[in-house]
Amino acid sequence: MRTVLLASVFALTAGSAFAQANPAVLTPERVFANPSLNGPVAQGVSLSPDGELVAFLRARTDDVSVLDLWAAPTGAGEPFKLIDARALVPDAGELSEAEKARRERMRISQRGVVEYSWDEQGRYILAPLEGDIFLASREGGGVRRLTETEADEVDAKVSPEGNYVSFVRDQDLVVMNLASGAEQAITTDGEGLITWATAEFIAQEEMDRDTGYWWSPNEKYIALQRTDESTVDVIPRLDITGGGASVIEQRYPRAGRPNAVVELYVQDVAAGRRVKVDLGTNADIYLARVNWSADGSTLYVQRQSRDQKTLDLLAVDPATGASRVINTQRSNAWVSLNNDFKALADGTFIWSSQESGWRHLYLYGADGRVIRPITQGDYAIKSLNGVNAETGEVFFTASMRDGEEYPIEQQMFRASLRETVTPVPVTPEGGWWSASLNRTGTAYVGNYTDLTTPMRSGLYQADGTFVRWIEENALNADHPFAPFVSRRPVMEYGTLESHGETLVWQMAKPVDFDPSKTYPVVMQVYGGPSAGGVRRAWQPATTQLLTEAGYIVFRLDNRGEGDRSTKFKEALYLKMGQPEIEDQVLAANYLRSLPYVDDARIAMMGWSYGGFMSLMAITEPDMGLASAMVGAPPTEWSLYDTHYTERFMSTPEANPEGYAASNAIPRLDNLTGRMLLMHGMADDNVILENSTRVIDALQSKSIPFELMLYPGQRHGVRGNERQLQQWRMYLDFLDRTIGSRAPSAG
Repeated sequence: MRTVLLASVFALTAGSAFAQANPAVLTPERVFANPSLNGPVAQGVSLSPDGELVAFLRARTDDVSVLDLWAAPTGAGEPFKLIDARALVPDAGELSEAEKARRERMRISQRGVVEYSWDEQGRYILAPLEGDIFLASREGGGVRRLTETEADEVDAKVSPEGNYVSFVRDQDLVVMNLASGAEQAITTDGEGLITWATAEFIAQEEMDRDTGYWWSPNEKYIALQRTDESTVDVIPRLDITGGGASVIEQRYPRAGRPNAVVELYVQDVAAGRRVKVDLGTNADIYLARVNWSADGSTLYVQRQSRDQKTLDLLAVDPATGASRVINTQRSNAWVSLNNDFKALADGTFIWSSQESGWRHLYLYGADGRVIRPITQGDYAIKSLNGVNAETGEVFFTASMRDGEEYPIEQQMFRASLRETVTPVPVTPEGGWWSASLNRTGTAYVGNYTDLTTPMRSGLYQADGTFVRWIEENALNADHPFAPFVSRRPVMEYGTLESHGETLVWQMAKPVDFDPSKTYPVVMQVYGGPSAGGVRRAWQPATTQLLTEAGYIVFRLDNRGEGDRSTKFKEALYLKMGQPEIEDQVLAANYLRSLPYVDDARIAMMGWSYGGFMSLMAITEPDMGLASAMVGAPPTEWSLYDTHYTERFMSTPEANPEGYAASNAIPRLDNLTGRMLLMHGMADDNVILENSTRVIDALQSKSIPFELMLYPGQRHGVRGNERQLQQWRMYLDFLDRTIGSRAPSAG
C-alpha cells in the first residue's frame, strides 16, 4: 500500500518517469532527506571574547536533526569538533515538558547541542546537552560533564569571570563553583506556580526574552525574576499524540485577561542577601529587558506598560533595589522592544528609539538624556552589532542604500559614537548579511546569502577585510544541492503601491516557463508583524518543489510586515486582517493583469499568522482564490495571548469592532474555493481550539473542506518524515484544485 501511495504522489508532482530520466528534477523525497540541501550551514556562530577562536553549531551529515558543537581558530588551522552530541549522550531521553515548552518558544526543533555560551574571558564554552551541562575547556580541548541528574538543567551560563556556572533546576536557580564543584541553591521555594530565574511564557513567546536572570560583570550580583502564575487563567487543552491523549491544564494569558505577576530581585552571591527591585506600584506591567552597567554598579531595567504604549528605563541600585526612571519612550500605538541597549565604560549607553518614525540608535548620558543621534535617515536599523570603544565605531545592520530603505537586502554599516556621520557600509551590497562582532569590535563573523549562494560564514576584520572561512558552503559539484542547480528558478522582484506605501514582492516561475501559456499561481504569505519574507537570499528548496510542479510562486510583504517605518508597521493597528488582506487583494489583481497567469487558478498558503491570512483570503470575495492551505491559524484573536494581541489590537473590551472584523467564523459562508486546514494536535501556542471552532462551524454549515491533523506536534511540523507527508499533502491538494487535475485545468 505504501509503495502505491509513493508512486501516485510522485506522479502528481514532476512525474516519476520524468524524474527518473532527469535526476536534476527536485523531489519531495530528496528535500526531506539527509544531508540537508542547504549544505553545511554553521549555526549560532560566535567569536571568543579575544577573537582568537570561533564556535558554531553544525548539523550531522547522518542526521540533520542533531547538532554538534564545532570550533575553528581564527588564524591557521582547520575547524574541529568540540562536542560530539552522540558520543556524549548516545541515547537521548525524553525532555521534560518545561524544556519542551522552552524550546518551542525559542523555535528550537533539533536535538544535541542546541545552544552554548562563552565566559567573558574566553576560557570556557558551556553547552547544555539533553538536559545536562557540559563544559568545554579551551586550553587542552577537554570536555567536562558538570551535571548528571534526573531533572533538566536549563538556561545554563558561565559567570562573566568564569568562576561559576549557573542554571535553573526544578524552578530554582543554582550556582556551581567551578573550582570545587559545590552547588549553591540561590532560591529554594520554586515549585508549582512559582518559578525563579526563568522567563515567563509571554516573555519567551512574544518579547524575545529567553532568560530570567542576569549576572553583574563583576560576579557580585545576580538579578533574577520571580514569576507567580496563579493569576493566569487555566485553559484546558488536549495534548493528543499517536499513543493517546492527555489533558494539559495550561496557564495561558489570553487577550484582556490577567498575566503572570513578575517581580525582580538582586542577589548578593557572596553575602547570600537578596533585595527586591522597585518596579513601581502597578504590578500589571511587563519586565521587558534587564542590563548591567559596565562596572556593575547600576542595573538598568526596561519596564513596559500593559498597553505597551510606554517604555520606561529604570536605573536601579543593586544594593537596595531602589529605582528611578531616567528615560521614557511613548507611542500612540505601541513601543517596540529591541536588544539594542549597550552600556559603555564611561557610564554612557547606546539605545534605539523610533521617535523619528524610524528605528535609530542614540547615545545617552548616564542621566538618560540624549547626547546625540548615532544614526538618522529614512531607514530603520535592524540591530546593534557591536562597538569599538577605542575607535568610537558603532556597527549595525540595516536594509539601506544611499540613506534610503532598501527592504530586500541587508548589510552591516559603521557609524560613530563621537559625532553623527553618514554610515559607511562594511559589507558589500547584493544579498543578505548578518554579523556577530567580538567584544572589542575589531573582528566579526559575517553570515551571507544571496539567490545563488547558500548561507556561508566567514571571519572578517572590522573594516570588512576577509580573514578566513568558517563554513564556506561552496555550491560546487560536491554540494548536496549541486544536482538541482540547473533547474533552480530565477527570482524576480518588483513593487506595488498601497496607500502611499511601497510594497515589495518576489516571483519564481517554472524552469521551462513559456510566456505564451498561462500558469497557476501559489501565493505564499505570512503577512503579520515580522522581519519580512521578500529577500534577495537563498530560497527554500520547497519553492523549487512548487516550480517543478508547474506553479508560479509569488510572495508580497504587505503593510505591517517587515522592519520598516513606524507608519508602515502600524498600518494594521487595531484592525489585523484588514489592511493586510487589502494589500493581498492588490497583489492578486496584479497577478491577474499578467498575460501568463491563469485568473481562475490562484491559491494561497501560510502557517501561523500566514494561516490566519490564508483563511481570511479564501473568505474574501475580492481575492477570488481557487484554494487555500491554512496552517495553525489564529481564528479569533481573543483566544491568543496578551502581549502579542494587545500590542496590535488592544483588548477585546476596548476594541470590539476590530476583534469582530478579524473573526473567521462569520466569514466562512464566503469561501471562494477549497480549503485544506492543518494543525498540530499538541499546539500550546495557537491552541487547537482555533481550528476546531472552524471545523465545527463548517460542518454545521455542511460546507466541505479538507483536514490534516498532526498528533504530538506543537506549533510546527517537525522531522523529515512528517514534513515529507505534509508536502505530499500540499502538492496533492494543489494539483486537485489549481493544477493538472483541477476542473479549470481541463
